[in-house]
Amino acid sequence: MARVQTVIRRRLRLSLSLSVATVWRLLKRHGWPWQAPARRALERDEHAVELWKKEVWPRVKGSRRSPGRGSSSRTRPDSR
Repeated sequence: MARVQTVIRRRLRLSLSLSVATVWRLLKRHGWPWQAPARRALERDEHAVELWKKEVWPRVKGSRRSPGRGSSSRTRPDSR
């Protein structure tokens, strides 16, 4: 992101510092898509990833609260 900030500052001749949010807003406004890395990290351990998906993810995914009666009001919960 720092390289993108530098390019924008140079091309637009800006002397101020740009926040990450501002850079993303500028890129989005001009139609530049968000892009994922072209390749996976060399350090990625496929076995560890699969193990995590099988053992940890079901517990994390299943730990959500059950849908119950609630309210969309923050100031008057359970009001009708």
